[in-house]
Amino acid sequence: MKFSTDRETLLRALSIVTGVVERRQTLPVLSNLLVVAREDELTLTATDLEVELSVRVRDGVEIERGGRATIPGRKLVDIWRSLPEGARISVEVADQVTVRSGKSRFALATLPVDEYPEMAEPESDVKVLVPVDDVRRLLEQTSFAMAQQDVRYFLNGMLFEITGEYVRTVATDGHRLAMCTCPGGAQGVERMQAIVPRKGVNELARLLGEGDEPLLVALGSNHLRVVQGGYTLVSKLVDGQFPDYERVIPKNGEHYVTGDRETLRRTLRSTSILSNEKYRGVRLSLDGEELTVQANNPDQEEAEDVIAVEYDGDPMEIGFNADYLLDILGALSGDSVRMSVSDGNSSALIEGPEEEGALFVVMPMRL
Repeated sequence: MKFSTDRETLLRALSIVTGVVERRQTLPVLSNLLVVAREDELTLTATDLEVELSVRVRDGVEIERGGRATIPGRKLVDIWRSLPEGARISVEVADQVTVRSGKSRFALATLPVDEYPEMAEPESDVKVLVPVDDVRRLLEQTSFAMAQQDVRYFLNGMLFEITGEYVRTVATDGHRLAMCTCPGGAQGVERMQAIVPRKGVNELARLLGEGDEPLLVALGSNHLRVVQGGYTLVSKLVDGQFPDYERVIPKNGEHYVTGDRETLRRTLRSTSILSNEKYRGVRLSLDGEELTVQANNPDQEEAEDVIAVEYDGDPMEIGFNADYLLDILGALSGDSVRMSVSDGNSSALIEGPEEEGALFVVMPMRL
């Protein structure tokens, strides 16, 4: 196999595909990319047995001799990045992989192609075309609420839900929940759910570039497949039952608090500096048109700030994890934020009045 190309032609493709490669692998061949050269295209594939990402490149690559080989992924992309802009690079595979550019030469080891595991083409029960901006929003407004290494393994991922009317993502770690809904959906589908693991969600987020080409999202019983341009991402699904998220969402909040999102964000960020480093708790005191944010820690240090809000209830105190609130305020983009609460012991529902389809639930803390 032998091909040549300009540095910039493959730089983004190599960077994205190599993101799947784990630094520590149980199988040595999983540290490599599967590179396939045909007459009119070059295909790069990486997998960790849970997620597979491949890209087809046709323009800007000159195939001199076709073939298949496995090439160390991270070493190859590091070499690519180290070369100057506009460099012409050739890659040739014999007993070793030889990368040449100008007077630079790099010889890399290769492993047998037969050892490389390739996922079978998954069957899809539902296919839907989703605008790239919608996919970006679905991920950005929910991914932060995924659990990390929770024994309830089904929380270590994101729920994708497709109906005939919408596409929805939901994530929760048991203390907070984030949900985002975009109109569209797949005609004739009543309701299909799938839990995508954290690695699959993260790689999908990395895949979204600056282009405006919509994504083909295909869900099967065991796999999620996403296609955009020459990129194809296949992720195994988490085998588990996601919690009934609709039961968690407060339906009848008695009181509403509305305030400036950026002002609240800045206040929480500064006040939480003196919160308990482990629990990150802050106390919110509501009284008339004022919200007082307080924090303290075991060293007897404390912080307090007061901001103007609109509030329609009796005086109330409620505690929250400051980081949870900051994550939500960062996911929203409008000028204002609204929180509905019933009392100091009940979960709060947070929304952006100017942003339809996104809502967040946060459980209170005892302080």
